[in-house]
Amino acid sequence: MLKDLFNKKKKYATVNKNDEREDVPEGLMVKCPSCRQIFYRKEIEKNLMVCLNCDHHHQMTSRERIDHLMGHTFEEWDEDMVSQNPLDFPEYLEKLEKDRKKTGINEAVVTGKGYINGQQTAIAVMDSRFRMGSMGSVVGEKIARAIEKAREEQIPFIIFTASGGARMQEGVLSLMQMTKTSVALERFNRSGGLFISYMTNPTTGGVSASFASLGDYNFAEPGALIGFAGRRIIEQTIREKLPDDFQTAEFLFNHGQLDQVIHRSDMKEILTNILEIHQTGGGMS
Repeated sequence: MLKDLFNKKKKYATVNKNDEREDVPEGLMVKCPSCRQIFYRKEIEKNLMVCLNCDHHHQMTSRERIDHLMGHTFEEWDEDMVSQNPLDFPEYLEKLEKDRKKTGINEAVVTGKGYINGQQTAIAVMDSRFRMGSMGSVVGEKIARAIEKAREEQIPFIIFTASGGARMQEGVLSLMQMTKTSVALERFNRSGGLFISYMTNPTTGGVSASFASLGDYNFAEPGALIGFAGRRIIEQTIREKLPDDFQTAEFLFNHGQLDQVIHRSDMKEILTNILEIHQTGGGMS
């Protein structure tokens, strides 16, 4: 009897894994990739997607950034433009459709105009959730059109970059967007337009080598990865070990390639001040 008592197996209640998933909604918690702390997503969202513990800047969606800067004043341009498959790349259209459903946007950039604290400006915000923010023909076309509209309406233009570079599924058509956007910016510049480039994580490849680096002001968020070729390629080419902070926003600022590294909480105020300094007409109250 005593032996049976000690050998008796304990009974535990079992929890179905599917039921467990239903109890904890997907996306409720966010784990910081820098300090590994876990927070409620709502806490991070209230802090502009900046870690409450280590100040790491999480990626923002295009809608989140536009809502913070412009709110209900934002008027979107070219919303219905979608990419085709000019090279008949396998499964490309299926992947585009999957990203549309996942992100709620039709391409890797959202463009339009609105008011930042009463200052009217055109804006383009890239979104790394859509094909890694890669630049295809529609991305380049939307940015070029936004620049042209800003020139026609004589308002400033701000772009927030977040991209892995040119979109390989569109080959040379993607690379052509580097020239197209740069030419549009040159026309904008000759007309006296103000262009502010704000680089976020990551800004790489053909985007960093074209319009992202052509601002009258070139800003970046803390810790943002910015560069053209990858670290491994560069090290193999020059046969040298690169610094640990190479291609970070802070490294570029210290070497004169950025005007300032700006914390996200200061972003709106600094943009407002610059727009007010450069304004040529009255703003909306």
